[in-house]
Formats: sequence, structure tokens, C-alpha cells
Amino acid sequence: MTHPPRILVVEDEPPFRTLLRTSLTAEGYQVIEAVSGREALARLADSAPDLCVLDLGLPDIDGIDLIQRFRQVSRVPIIVLSARTQEQFKVDALDLGADDYVTKPFAMGELMARLRAALRHRLQKHGAQTVLTIGGLTIDLLRGLVSVGDQPVRLSATEYKLLKALALEAGKVLTHRQIVEAVWGAKAEHDPQYLRVYMRALRQKVEPEPARPIYLLTEAGVGYRLRPAD
Repeated sequence: MTHPPRILVVEDEPPFRTLLRTSLTAEGYQVIEAVSGREALARLADSAPDLCVLDLGLPDIDGIDLIQRFRQVSRVPIIVLSARTQEQFKVDALDLGADDYVTKPFAMGELMARLRAALRHRLQKHGAQTVLTIGGLTIDLLRGLVSVGDQPVRLSATEYKLLKALALEAGKVLTHRQIVEAVWGAKAEHDPQYLRVYMRALRQKVEPEPARPIYLLTEAGVGYRLRPAD
């Protein structure tokens, strides 16, 4: 990016909007604001933001519906910011194309970290990165090779497809449904327990301490994410 990253903040509550504007500006981002869904769609079209921070509770268009409208015209990363804590809202938002979900009240440091990860993920996808290095884990997507430290790791075909699905979206939360469809196909039965079995086996092979994973991270009740590439 030749310009400071442009962040579209869609938030109708003035205190939160002021907090976000002040904090994002202090971090060097350019802030574009919208207080409604219709205004957000207009700003998306005329300002070409690099990322959107979206509150779900808007006065005119429900945030879940707005994600769908965004995804019809843009792949801009979306970080949902919401007081809705139920897991199903998170799953729905992510399944429809949001990149991450932060619950109010939130720590500004956490939001900034999620924002940086989403922007980094976007740049990596544009750069068609084929070799990911994440701590001691290396994934060569071109040759289909995985190693931990200097040691190659032998994975089953399904284990590799699972790791690849997460690696292609490194840093982004993928829901159980999104992972199952990527690994087993759109017609596969959506069974989180079945997925957990394969995730447990994969962690046994790539994690230094499988019970305390540092690469393959769980988003409770929602899905998994692979730690962003270094």
C-alpha cells in the first residue's frame, strides 16, 4: 500500500466511533466513518477502504445483512465489532464472509492486533505466498511439504488438506462449516466433533505441546485459525 491503510469504521454510537477514530489515527491509519448501513455501502464504493470495522447493531440495515451486501461487491477484510456475544452470531458473520469478530467491551490492543493480522493476511494473499513460516512450522504449499524445525512431517492426505485450508487463510478465523467444505466438499456432513478428531491428530504432529497449541488455535464454538505467518 502506497497510502496509509484506509479503515472504514461503521459505528452508530458516537462514543465508540470517537474512540475508534482517535485510536486508529494514533496508529497511523486513515479513518473513514459511516453511521448507517447505507452510508457504509456508499463509502465502500467511493473510498476503496483497505479494511472495515463493522458494528452489527446499525439503525437501518442489520450488520449480518450488510456483510452479505459487502461480499457481493468487495473482498475487503471485515472485522465485526459487536455486543452480541452468542456463538451463533459469530458463526453467521464469519460464514457470510467476515474475517474476524471482536466482542464489546474490547481491549484496544486486541482490536489493533486483529486489524494488523487481517491487513497482513490480505497482503499475503495478493502476493500469492507459497511458503509460510510460522515460528518453527514451515508449510510449502507449492510442493506440499511440511516441516517442524529441520524435521519433515508426514501427514495423511486429509491432515494436509486441513492444514492447507487453514494456511491459505492464515490469521483468519474459519468456521467449522468453512473448514469441512474446504476439506471434504460442500456436500459433506457438518460435524464439529469429526473435525476435532482430525485437528487433534494434526496437532500431535506439528505442535511442540499439542495440549497447548501455538499454531493451530481454537476459536471456542466457532472454528479454528492458523497463527499468522511471520
